[in-house]
Amino acid sequence: MVAGVGPLIMAGPLIEFITKSADETIALGVELASLLKPPKLILMQGDFGAGKTTLVKGIAAALGAADVDAVTSPTFTLVHEYDGPVRVLHLDVYRLETERELSTLGIDEMLEGENLVLIEWGEKFASLMERSDGAIDIERMEDESRRIRLSLKQRIRIP
Repeated sequence: MVAGVGPLIMAGPLIEFITKSADETIALGVELASLLKPPKLILMQGDFGAGKTTLVKGIAAALGAADVDAVTSPTFTLVHEYDGPVRVLHLDVYRLETERELSTLGIDEMLEGENLVLIEWGEKFASLMERSDGAIDIERMEDESRRIRLSLKQRIRIP
């Protein structure tokens, strides 16, 4: 703690949405993009098939990084890069097991510049949880709709 400056805590609002189709999830991604000003690292949480990549389609399209149809799951490639006015990096770390494997991806370098880094399954790694600027949690509901929660960390000084 610096003399004369209170400690920092991380807090932020939780915003919740319900979507009823893939098209609505993409449209929500378009709307959420304005809240994800880079540089940011956002963890994306949700079961297989929850709609994480579908949401990224809207985010990437809104930021001018990729057409909706160009965005695909990085499950087997680990990283997909979409370049535009904002560079969007979409990662899937499900298959990684150790922090050492994670370190080979170069996440520090990804966070340089005007980049938005969206990481699926990042909650597996304490280092990503600590470094993240927020999270998007997607829950598939019984009627096939999705509950999508966005929480962004905010630095607040305590006097």
